[in-house]
Amino acid sequence: MKKTKKDFAKFTKRNVHKRRAKDKSREAIERAIKSTGVDYSGYKLMSALDEGRRGRSSSKPHRDEIVERGIFSSSKSGFGFVTREAGGDDIFVPQGKTLGAIDGDFVEVIYHVYENRFGEEKTEGRIKKIIEYGRKTVVGTATEEWVRHGKRRYRMVFLQPDDPGLGSKFSINDTEVDFETGDKILGRIIRNGASVPECVIIDTFGDSESREANYRAILSESEIPLEFSAEEMAEAERLAGIPLSEEGRVVRSEVILTIDGEGAKDLDDAVSLRKLPGGKWRLGVHIADVSEYVREKTALDRAAMARGTSVYFTDKVVPMLPPALSNGACSLNAGEDKYTLSAIIDLDSNGNIVALSLEPSIIRTRVRGVYSEVNKILSGEADKALLAKYREVTPTLKKMRELYEILEKKSRGRGYLDFDAPEAEIILDEGGRVLDIVKRERGISERMIEQFMLCANEAVATYLYNNKIPCVYRIHEQPMPDKLREFLTYAHNLGLDTRVVDHEDPKAGEFAELLKMAEEKGILSQVSYSMLRSMAKAKYSEVKSPHFGLGIENYCHFTSPIRRLSDLATHRIIKKVISEGKRAELYSGYARRAATAATESELRALSAERRIENLYKCVFMSDHIGEIFAAKVSSITSFGLFAMLDNTCEGLVPISEMEGAFTYDERTVTLRSRNHSYHLADDIFVRIEECDITRGKMRFSIVEGEDDEI
Repeated sequence: MKKTKKDFAKFTKRNVHKRRAKDKSREAIERAIKSTGVDYSGYKLMSALDEGRRGRSSSKPHRDEIVERGIFSSSKSGFGFVTREAGGDDIFVPQGKTLGAIDGDFVEVIYHVYENRFGEEKTEGRIKKIIEYGRKTVVGTATEEWVRHGKRRYRMVFLQPDDPGLGSKFSINDTEVDFETGDKILGRIIRNGASVPECVIIDTFGDSESREANYRAILSESEIPLEFSAEEMAEAERLAGIPLSEEGRVVRSEVILTIDGEGAKDLDDAVSLRKLPGGKWRLGVHIADVSEYVREKTALDRAAMARGTSVYFTDKVVPMLPPALSNGACSLNAGEDKYTLSAIIDLDSNGNIVALSLEPSIIRTRVRGVYSEVNKILSGEADKALLAKYREVTPTLKKMRELYEILEKKSRGRGYLDFDAPEAEIILDEGGRVLDIVKRERGISERMIEQFMLCANEAVATYLYNNKIPCVYRIHEQPMPDKLREFLTYAHNLGLDTRVVDHEDPKAGEFAELLKMAEEKGILSQVSYSMLRSMAKAKYSEVKSPHFGLGIENYCHFTSPIRRLSDLATHRIIKKVISEGKRAELYSGYARRAATAATESELRALSAERRIENLYKCVFMSDHIGEIFAAKVSSITSFGLFAMLDNTCEGLVPISEMEGAFTYDERTVTLRSRNHSYHLADDIFVRIEECDITRGKMRFSIVEGEDDEI
């Protein structure tokens, strides 16, 4: 129908009235705010007709807008955030402005800065361009739905992603394998700008509710290589068969032993100790010389760089190096001569490092020590069989305990943060079925070896830094100011005296004081968890920086080259520069590449290990649905509370399913109703309601009126 001038006049008049109504609304709000005495000049007033900056959609930036690049993180609600490449606060990207970007994409974003109604500075932007796709595959469950197109309805199959950050379901464009509805499947993402993302199914893992399917899916999604190539295996076998040579090495004959977990097969660290006159000590930390076998620009070198770390799953180990080396030639097995790189550390009576000598060596360990057995030796609980096994090294173990106590006191003095978060020990039968889950206990021998390794890592990092030799440092930065404020507010609301922490330049020792207070109040695990979340993540770097959590100025990883690329790289640099006399600057680029690869692989491995552990926990607890357990409130949020069982399994009690009308009090970190209130560390009883094997999450409900007999 053709529009007349009269129609346009009516349209224009109607819009004039709308604008006037909008202006009157704005004036009314301004008068109301002004009457309170509040300065409203910094407020951003918006109405339904005034989209403000949210209305911008141009692909070109306005004069007050900035262009940056970063990694995009999406949410299931459609919006997302861009973590800036140059650092700083994340940039908010509202729904509809993401350009189809998904988790992990490297993007270019246009954004502006504005003040919200509280006067806080905020950012908001829109994705201009996807520079590089971060994720190429998606794992999820095949679901079937009816879809309406015009007057007709069609039955279609979609892939519902496991990762909630990916948002909506994926339509299936094609398939390369046969699968059924309800299967766990792997899809290759198609980037074609479609409103509903598409994928091609390239693999199926089986029933999405089964442990096996979810296990395989996690391994596939993590992209952790499980097998070695024929070339890598052959190279490892050949090198493992070469006889040892004493040329250029010190053959050490003192009492040396390893102490590891009972199931460990990659024994890469051994220790020796002598007590010197005047209360001084000579600690020997002898580390498998993996760099003797993994040479530059070889197949094994490329494999180590690609894998970056060994991955320790509940029922298997995915090693960084082939078994011929990791469990064979490089493992410091008792009674066998092995190549090592020895760090001989002289300490004064207070545990301070006085001198360090690094030397290629050959050692033969006397005993294959086991943590649980050494704990019994040191506590006087060993039986005759254990006493006989450790007879040759018992005097050395007693000296080690003495030095450990000195080093432990020193660590506490400098503010070493020992979070001691509860860890699960999952016990399996021969078929891989979970028999039980218990809390892992750390005894004196575990802590003793940890202190000796910390000492060696600090000594090596300090030596390399002082001599201007490249190193793959392990660094841990101070908490970001916003994270620090958030944690200190949380701690204050729990009744802790946060004045012990310098809000501008915090020290590790100050956080240790807070942990001590939390322990006295019985909320140590909760405060430890929150404190950990406020901390920056430790990472590897070729540039020296302090390790905040340990309170150490110079720190690296030197003691586990069988299972960590960072340690192997540092060993190689030591051998090349100190032993072979190569120019130090030749290895600065290698240190940088190794640091980057080690950080990325560590994050990948930790994520996969955590997901597998949560999977096993859900599988185990699914046999106990409907049963009641004692638990402790581990976290409280606006949407419910989390409760942890004695075996470390944790689940959510949704606020929507709690009896009564509960409100969240952020100041005291509590959930309150007329009849009940829940605080952190409260002892409660919960019923297991649901175990979501796909997501690795559990849902509980609170059971009132239960007694201690349950």
